[in-house]
Amino acid sequence: MNSTPARNAPSSSGHAAVPGQAGSPHLPAHAAATAAAHRHGGAARTAVATDQWGAGDPGSIYEYIRVATFAIGPDGRISQWSERAAEFFGLPAAEAVGADPISTFVPRELWQRGRARLERTLAGEEWVGTAPYRDATGGEGLAELYLMPDSALPTAGATCLAVDLGRLRRIETDLAASVAVFGQTPTGFVLFDERLRLQRVNDAFASGMGLAPADLEGLTAHDIFPTSEADRLTAALRKVLATGEPVFDLRFHSAVPTRDGNRLWAVSLYRLNGSAGQPMGVAGQVSDVTSRHVAEREADGVRRNLALLNEASAHIGSTLDLETTAKELLDVVVPPFCDLATVDLYTALLSGESVPSAGRLGDTVLTDGSGELRRVAVSSVVGGASSVLGSVTGLPIAEAGGTLCYPRRSPHARALRTGRSVVPEPGPDPLLRSTLIVPLVARDQVLGLVQLSRAIGSEPFDARDVAIAEELVARAAVCIDNARLYRREHERALILQRSLLPPGNPAASGLEIACRYLPSNNNTEVGGDWFDVIPLPGNRTALVIGDVMGRGLRAAVAMGQLRTAVRTLAMLDLDPAEVLSALDEIARGLGDDTAPAVTPTPYGRLTSSADEEAREVYLATCVYAVYDAVTRRCTFANAGHLPPVLLSPGEPARMLDVPPGLPLGVGGEPFEEVELTLPDGAVLGLYTDGLVESRKHQLDEGLRAFRTALSAEGRGLEDLCDHVLGELIPHHGEDDIALLMAKVHAFPEDAVGNWFLPPEPTSVAKARELACSWLLARGLDELVDTTELLVSELVTNALRHGRGEIRLRLLRDRTMVCEVWDDGYAQPRQRRAQETDEGGRGLQLVSLLAERWGSRRTPKGKIVWFELAL
Repeated sequence: MNSTPARNAPSSSGHAAVPGQAGSPHLPAHAAATAAAHRHGGAARTAVATDQWGAGDPGSIYEYIRVATFAIGPDGRISQWSERAAEFFGLPAAEAVGADPISTFVPRELWQRGRARLERTLAGEEWVGTAPYRDATGGEGLAELYLMPDSALPTAGATCLAVDLGRLRRIETDLAASVAVFGQTPTGFVLFDERLRLQRVNDAFASGMGLAPADLEGLTAHDIFPTSEADRLTAALRKVLATGEPVFDLRFHSAVPTRDGNRLWAVSLYRLNGSAGQPMGVAGQVSDVTSRHVAEREADGVRRNLALLNEASAHIGSTLDLETTAKELLDVVVPPFCDLATVDLYTALLSGESVPSAGRLGDTVLTDGSGELRRVAVSSVVGGASSVLGSVTGLPIAEAGGTLCYPRRSPHARALRTGRSVVPEPGPDPLLRSTLIVPLVARDQVLGLVQLSRAIGSEPFDARDVAIAEELVARAAVCIDNARLYRREHERALILQRSLLPPGNPAASGLEIACRYLPSNNNTEVGGDWFDVIPLPGNRTALVIGDVMGRGLRAAVAMGQLRTAVRTLAMLDLDPAEVLSALDEIARGLGDDTAPAVTPTPYGRLTSSADEEAREVYLATCVYAVYDAVTRRCTFANAGHLPPVLLSPGEPARMLDVPPGLPLGVGGEPFEEVELTLPDGAVLGLYTDGLVESRKHQLDEGLRAFRTALSAEGRGLEDLCDHVLGELIPHHGEDDIALLMAKVHAFPEDAVGNWFLPPEPTSVAKARELACSWLLARGLDELVDTTELLVSELVTNALRHGRGEIRLRLLRDRTMVCEVWDDGYAQPRQRRAQETDEGGRGLQLVSLLAERWGSRRTPKGKIVWFELAL
């Protein structure tokens, strides 16, 4: 066998300069030394070459191509037949030796050419070319033949080497593709041997590392990359080599001084296997993804910001409560955007006042930054938020609910003055990294500011963060201003509504009154619920409760108009049904000309297809009742309201059977009256639907619970009223509640004096005598003279201007009331008498001496009355 000198034999001196050696700027000293040892050899290289003598390892080139060798004797027949020849041609040596190679393996039509070529080879001519052949099964192929005369044989002959041309061409193609991939592709390729050393790298990977390909051959991952990253890569290489499972997109960092410091690499690894499936090494495709990583981070940041804005749009402003809206803003930004945040609003705005402006920037009304603010919301994921906030603002108050004034030179005051965001310099606090102050501007007015802070460990605010924060705060500012405006309208409507309700517990003749008004628990708009207690002549009292459909200021105004109309109509001493009929006309005049179509339901509630806002103004329900303390009779009329409840002594509470009627404002139907005698000690309850109606249960359940709570024994009227609310409000509170309760207290027998007098002149004296005797018997001596004079005037007028029997009645309650009845319909009219008039001064005298006086109709005539204070 001829020996060939080693291709990488060292030079005679062994001191040739090597790129990447110690002192090279691209590799550390130990990596350069390792690379030099692999390139130059020396004694170590010789030892390695000696160790490689031995049996051939699987995976040689012969594993991939079909090669056959055999010898031809001088007689032109096969003299020697190798195992590879037997495998190649499919013919064992026993059959091949001694056979004619031409007739055995060459197609018949080519025998002549084949014999001529064999004869020239046996004559000493060497030939290399392609030739068709046929194997033992009859299959034909194309082989590349090497025919060489062999003088070393005992007799002249030839040696033949046959190579499968098809597989050889495929290998050539694969090699050409491999050279193209390693030499021309812009993507980095690496090839590790079984010892996980770089066997080959392409120019793209080498240039990415800032080195030449030769400088990297023979190195391991630890010679190139930092220890932590090299450990990860080595573990992945071992796994791929051991299991054969590929690894995709493994990312690691590496310092490349020639390419702006740290770079991020992505490598995909797969195992190289021989034809028999044995592992030969690991190949990898490497890409520099630093720019892509930066772009991905920026894209992720944009997606996070968009998600943050979407979350803000969906989350902020879910209610019209100001504090809740401010807290919703902080729920969005903490912790996704910052670690600590506060919302401060001008105290003047919260109380419904306007903030003094210090000028304008464009269309924005600016403050001078020195007003008092209230901290309405605080959120933090940083421990000790109070101390941190105090250090940022320089102020001792940092908790929600506190008030504070920022110093004029502070960045917070500057943000309020300018209407622009401010990023102050980092303070001395060791917990905070960066702070951003954004003013709350809505509808061209500065409302306050939002302070956002990031703790140590987070990135400081950049220009993009400032833009996102301003967008978030701008959206929240509109919602906060909406909540502020709503609160102002809500408070004004509530003030209006409360001002129209009776103050405290009004007094009533023969009745103990307890009343309550509660707005809804969910802080929605005020409703149109109202109640009233109206004293009427003759120790009578009008009890009224009603509910204007709809909510807000308009409903409160409509309620005030209806309540005023009720009091006016009550003073006319109309029957309850007449009062409701007149109210119905008034209610229709409050709204549009056309009322919506409605359908009455049990208890007078409505179902309507009309728009809710269209009916807020003029549709209302009402119960009007007149109680006579002398007779204890009560007359009811209902306009679509829930029925009254009566609790009689010793009996359970029951709903009164009062015809529901249609609500006020609908029109078209008369109202009915129901008259009942109330027992002494009975409790009458009037209420609005907010007390008994709820989305959580049926109306009947609420009415049953109300009757049960009202039947509690051993309670005074005030305690009973509180007990009813305490039992029902925890389960309701979705609407305003008005509750009016009246307990009957019958007059003593001696509190009323009642006489009937004939229509004769002597009745005047008789009336004076009866009245004086009744007053003296009850110790009311101080009223005798005035009563005697005024009774004489009224009885005289009844004789002159009335007709029929005269009735005199004296009532003692909180005042002394005198009533004179007759059957005449003509109402007395006070006039100013002239000096020459003989009469006309009687009613002037009554008006001068009495606390109050008046007249009212009866079914058969009229009553003229006056009151004297006790």
